[in-house]
Amino acid sequence: MTTTTKNFAINKDAANKKITVIREFDAPVESVWKAWTEKELLDQWWAPKPYKTNTKSLDFREGGHWMYAMEGPDGEKSWVMVNFFKINDKKSFTAEDYFCNDKRERSNELPGMFWNNVFTPTGSGTKVTVELTFTSEDDLKKILELGFEPGFTAALGNLDELLETLN
Repeated sequence: MTTTTKNFAINKDAANKKITVIREFDAPVESVWKAWTEKELLDQWWAPKPYKTNTKSLDFREGGHWMYAMEGPDGEKSWVMVNFFKINDKKSFTAEDYFCNDKRERSNELPGMFWNNVFTPTGSGTKVTVELTFTSEDDLKKILELGFEPGFTAALGNLDELLETLN
């Protein structure tokens, strides 16, 4: 199933355990890359409003990590750990994320996913292609039930707003 709007598409392929998100931004690759890889910028857009992202630590390098809390309007926190694998500067990076507690201990209640993010220059900005892969079709469905699609769509809208202030 695919949802498409101007400069945005999301394809949910349960049979292959993948979600692919394509989003274009009216900003150069350098700006979009920084927004995905620097904690001060990530914290400004990653969470869909009224939620906030608060980074506990970020070490953006191969073998590094990003640990953050997604905080709800009532102060509840969901901790997430992201481990970075392959980084091709300003072009792509791969990572795995999973829910955890504030001590980095993985939660088995909620599924994690593997990310392959590709940043491509366009005539007017940057196209970001995010391919999410899951270990099972049930994990993919559970992430969708948790609100991934509207949440990530809103977060990417936040990124649009942030990029307008950076350029």
